[in-house]
Amino acid sequence: MLGLDLKEIITVGMVLFAVIDIIGSVPIIINLRSKFGHIESEKASVVSGIILITFLFVGEELLDLIGIDVNSFAVAGSFVLFFLALEMILGIRIYTDEEASSASIVPLAFPLIAGAGTMTTLLSLKSQFHTTNIIIAILLNVILVYIVLKSSSKIERMLGKNGLGVVRKTFGVVLLAIAVKLFAANVKGLFL
Repeated sequence: MLGLDLKEIITVGMVLFAVIDIIGSVPIIINLRSKFGHIESEKASVVSGIILITFLFVGEELLDLIGIDVNSFAVAGSFVLFFLALEMILGIRIYTDEEASSASIVPLAFPLIAGAGTMTTLLSLKSQFHTTNIIIAILLNVILVYIVLKSSSKIERMLGKNGLGVVRKTFGVVLLAIAVKLFAANVKGLFL
């Protein structure tokens, strides 16, 4: 059929869920909401979904244009994921960006949801999984992002500060394992 595989969808979905880390981003979302008022959950979710799906299709061609193969990008992506995982596990900030001036599409849809880590992960996943399964996993994650954006205040109250920390660290360990797997799977391709 279209290469639909539930196991692949779940695997890719979990990888993207860990990289996007929307639950771990609840404190950031709440901070943006308090600074800038209302957050357009629908707009942020749709725009991030469009960015991710577009990059899934044109990202590889973009790399070809600048002369980088997918294996190199996947290995580089594994390093990005590794450092993202360290941030999540250790509670440190390795990457910092300028303070946002608006909570519209930037910084919520990009780079918080559809950031460099997520885009790198997509191309890395594309080298291992069927595109249809990745698109379904993206759509499922966009729906989850929308739900979390809509109910961020409730989630914060329900999990509490400690609960959010546990979720973030757990997904950090999952992300670390994924980074190691991506590195191992693609590093051989660099020397062929």
